Amino acid sequence: MPIKQSAKKELRKAKKRVLKNLKEKRLIRDLKKKILKILPQGEAAPLKELLIKFQKEVDKAVKRGWLKKNNAGRQKSRLAALVKKARKT
Repeated sequence: MPIKQSAKKELRKAKKRVLKNLKEKRLIRDLKKKILKILPQGEAAPLKELLIKFQKEVDKAVKRGWLKKNNAGRQKSRLAALVKKARKT
């Protein structure tokens, strides 16, 4: 455990950051799962809204620096392709 006051404060800040990052990562993962769950049903309106929200959150993650640019692009394009394919059928 930290002894100095500044080290204690840094520990508190680190814990808050970890919780915030986990919350953001869970949000992206949950949005992706929702989209994949709705895909077989073929409902266009909620799919489009969820896809836009997913892409927005992934872009924010890239901006914050905990998701790499190419990884984000790959996730977005693959999910968009699945949604597009589901809309056609």
